[in-house]
Amino acid sequence: MERAGTEDKKRPGSAASDSLSKNLSVPFRGHISGGLRPGKRLQLVGMIDPKPDRFYVALTCGIGSERPPEDVAIELCVRFKDRQVQRRACVGGVWGSSQSDAPFFPFIRGQPFRLEIHCEQSRLRFFVDGEKLFDFSHKITCLNQIDTLWVRGSVALTKLA
Repeated sequence: MERAGTEDKKRPGSAASDSLSKNLSVPFRGHISGGLRPGKRLQLVGMIDPKPDRFYVALTCGIGSERPPEDVAIELCVRFKDRQVQRRACVGGVWGSSQSDAPFFPFIRGQPFRLEIHCEQSRLRFFVDGEKLFDFSHKITCLNQIDTLWVRGSVALTKLA
């Protein structure tokens, strides 16, 4: 995964790309090489802030500018005040309804976490620390166009894979 931004001129195989794992400052925007496809997995490892409000993880079609582009495969919003994990998609600039049902709230203030996103033919599956959190049906069906990962909010990233 490459980090996008004006300050980053990293290319695979260069000395600069080797330091990518050291440059995971939030807000983060990174390129998913080849986009999503069934069988592809993304892993985010990080630390929740000691006094968090919320954090966001989004998968989008293109890098946009300061805000995600109009096609957002999923925007995940983790809200600590009401202990909810909300998610929704935006297709052609139109946001769908938000879903917030989840069997548990896995994020703990000041603690590390591992979020895994598994892409399947018809859905994305989300796991936190090895436990399944929820499934999200694809709203954008051309999976290889989903090529950007965004992370922002009350979280620090330590690893992306």
